[in-house]
Amino acid sequence: MRFAFLISGIAAVQGAAGVSLAAAAAHVDSSPLLATASQFLMIHAAVGVGLAALLKTTPRPEANWLAGVALALQTGVTLFAGDLAARVFLGGKLFALAAPIGGGLTIVSWCALAIWSAFAILRVNSRQ
Repeated sequence: MRFAFLISGIAAVQGAAGVSLAAAAAHVDSSPLLATASQFLMIHAAVGVGLAALLKTTPRPEANWLAGVALALQTGVTLFAGDLAARVFLGGKLFALAAPIGGGLTIVSWCALAIWSAFAILRVNSRQ
C-alpha cells in the first residue's frame, strides 16, 4: 500500500524536524515551546514508522481506516508543533487556532487508533 510509504516519509520529515528543533532549543533559543515541539515530533515520528509497518501487514478495508488515522495523527502533530515553532521563530501563530486544532486532531486520532485496535482484536478473535 502506497500510504505506508507516504506515512513513513512524513514520519522521517517529522523526525528530522524534531531533531532540528531540539538543536535549536539547545543552541539558539531555550524556549520551552521548541522543546515541546521537538518532543512531540520525535515521538510521533516513531509512531508513524510503526503505523506504516502495521499498515503493510493489515488487510483492506481495515488498512484504509488505519491509513486515515495515521495521516490524521501526523497532520495534527505537524500543526501543533508547527504552531509552537512559529511562535518562537516568526513571533506569532502559524494561523489562528493552529495549536488547538492540531492538538485536538492528535488526541482524536489516538482515540481513533484505540477504537480501530479494539475492532481489529474482535475481528481476529472472530476468525479463530
